[in-house]
Amino acid sequence: MEILFDEIPSLDLADFTAGNPEKKAEFVRKLGEAYQNIGFVAIKNHGLSKELQDRLYSSITTFFTLPDAVKSQYEKPEIGYQRGYTGKGKEHAKGRNTGDLKEFYHIGQDLAGIPDTDPIKSEYPPNCWPQEISQFKEDALEAYRTLENAGRQMLRAIAINLDLKEDFFEDKVMHGNSILRQIHYFPIENPEEVPADAVRAAEHGDINLITLLMGASADGLQVLRRDGKWIPITALPDQLVVNVGDMLERLTNKKLKSTIHRVVNPPREKMNTSRYSIPFFMHPRSEMDLSCLSGCVSEGNPKQFTDINAGGFLEERLRELGLRK
Repeated sequence: MEILFDEIPSLDLADFTAGNPEKKAEFVRKLGEAYQNIGFVAIKNHGLSKELQDRLYSSITTFFTLPDAVKSQYEKPEIGYQRGYTGKGKEHAKGRNTGDLKEFYHIGQDLAGIPDTDPIKSEYPPNCWPQEISQFKEDALEAYRTLENAGRQMLRAIAINLDLKEDFFEDKVMHGNSILRQIHYFPIENPEEVPADAVRAAEHGDINLITLLMGASADGLQVLRRDGKWIPITALPDQLVVNVGDMLERLTNKKLKSTIHRVVNPPREKMNTSRYSIPFFMHPRSEMDLSCLSGCVSEGNPKQFTDINAGGFLEERLRELGLRK
C-alpha cells in the first residue's frame, strides 16, 4: 500500500542495535516501509555528537571564508574533484548545464587505515588537507568514521528488510569509496547577476547506496513525494537524515526508492546569507555488482536496469554531473 508522508519518518537506531529482537524487527519494518514509499528517514542515536558536528561546521565555515585563490589550491580536477575543493558552480545536476550555487570539499577513505594487502588501496587518491585550519583533518576523519559505522548499521537493517543475510553489505562497503562532502551554499549579493534558473542544488537523486546527512545550518532541503508534491525535510538537532541512493534503487530494482530532492534558494531578502550542509555519501567498493537482486525481480516488476558495477556507474554519473571530462 502506498503511503503519502507529510514528513519523513523518525526512527531510533538504538532500537536496531541494542539487542531487543522485537524492537529490532519493528525498526526493520518501519525502515522498509519508509524506503519503499518516500526513500528518507530521520534517525537518532547514530553516534555523531553535537560537539563534533559543531567543530566540523566551525572548520568548514573558516575554510570557505578563505579567498578563492587560496581555496583553489586544493582543487583536484584530474581526479574528478573526488578529493579536496570544488569551486563555485562547477557541479550541475544530471540533465542540466547551469551550475549549482555551491562550493564544497571532499574527504575520502584515510589510506592509512587500509591494509597494503587490500588492492582497493591503489584505487583511491590521498586526501588533501587545508594547511590553514589545524583542526580540519582530525574532525573530518572522526566524522567520516562515525558516519561510516552508522551507515553500516543502516545497511544491515536494509539487508534484513530485503530478506538477505544481515551482513550482505559488509564486505561490499569495507573500505568503500565513501565521501564526506562539506558544502557551502554561498551568499548571492546580486541575484540578478546569476542565471535565472540557478539554484543551490537542482533536483537530483544521490549516486551512492545511502546518504547520511547531519543537520544543515538553514532550511531549504525538499523531497519530491510520489504524488508530485515537494515537502520540506526537517530533522531535530540530534537526528541524521538517511536516504536511499541510486545504487541501492538499482540493486533493488526500484523496490527501495531513490527519491528526487533539491535545495531551493531562500527568499530574495536572504540570498545574501550562507547555508552549510555536510552529507556522507556511502559508496561500496568499485567491484560491487549492482545487478538487480533476483528477489526484487518478478513478473509484476520486471528487471529495469542493465548490469553494471559500482565503479562503472560512478564514472558514468560523474561525467553527467560535469566533474569528469
